[in-house]
Amino acid sequence: MAGGWSRDGAVQEQIDASVDDAVKRIRENMPKGASAERCEDCDEPIPQARREAVPGVKFCIKCQSERDDENAKSELFNRRGSKDSQLR
Repeated sequence: MAGGWSRDGAVQEQIDASVDDAVKRIRENMPKGASAERCEDCDEPIPQARREAVPGVKFCIKCQSERDDENAKSELFNRRGSKDSQLR
């Protein structure tokens, strides 16, 4: 389906690129290595079950949830697809 001045398939390519970017960013941010025994932010102990479930974990559940909420706020839209960013 053509969309105005775009060529056929351009919209799907943009969607695929957005998904690929999100997957790449998430994989880069996944914890690696040995799990910490104490949270890097609040110094609370990280439960053994969490350390086994998430190899390389560095934060307790509360601190990780706060970090995830902060990251979600900054990812409200895809700047690559924003026409405003292309017009500036």
